[in-house]
Amino acid sequence: MKNNIDYSLYLVTDREVIGNRNIISCVEEALIGGVTIVQIREKNTSTKNFYNIAIKIKEVTDKYKVPLIINDRLDIALAINADGLHVGQSDMPTEVVRQLLGPDKILGVSAATMEEALKAQRDGADYIGVGAVFPTSNKNDARIVSLDLLRNIKKEVKIPVVAIGGINQRNIVKAMETGVDGVAVISAILSKENIADAARNLKKKWQPYHL
Repeated sequence: MKNNIDYSLYLVTDREVIGNRNIISCVEEALIGGVTIVQIREKNTSTKNFYNIAIKIKEVTDKYKVPLIINDRLDIALAINADGLHVGQSDMPTEVVRQLLGPDKILGVSAATMEEALKAQRDGADYIGVGAVFPTSNKNDARIVSLDLLRNIKKEVKIPVVAIGGINQRNIVKAMETGVDGVAVISAILSKENIADAARNLKKKWQPYHL
């Protein structure tokens, strides 16, 4: 399965963005709109709460046959049998994560330099999340990656590259023109009143680049 992943419209969750709405319902609306992969990111909650949320979201992603990725938390990924894990540069080393996660799960790694991207590939990553390509309010410590660097990373690495950071309806085409395999979004979908339509509109912009 992991060799045929559609990274084109990659949703990252953020409960602060959705406000009082139910996160499970919001994820399902995004899937109805065409999201192709989901990552659960929970920075400010207990392990038990993260686990309970992840279990419920996995039921929804399984229903739509879309892969579920857990951000940072290897224990949660293993506990709910998620499809994969995404780690950053300050998390557990990629090669160690790969050993613990096993060969059949999806492993994503964040990178903001060519060196980090190539190392992630060598250490066993299945895809790389590169960014932030545009300024973002969802991650205060995000490093900015130029579109030229994003394009060069895509040319140099052999595994899929997903652009992340501040991507929205106005700038998504600029990210896609670099040749990336997908775009990761948060607010461009989850902050909208009609989440399904927001996802659908982004999907339409992506389609000419995803043949």
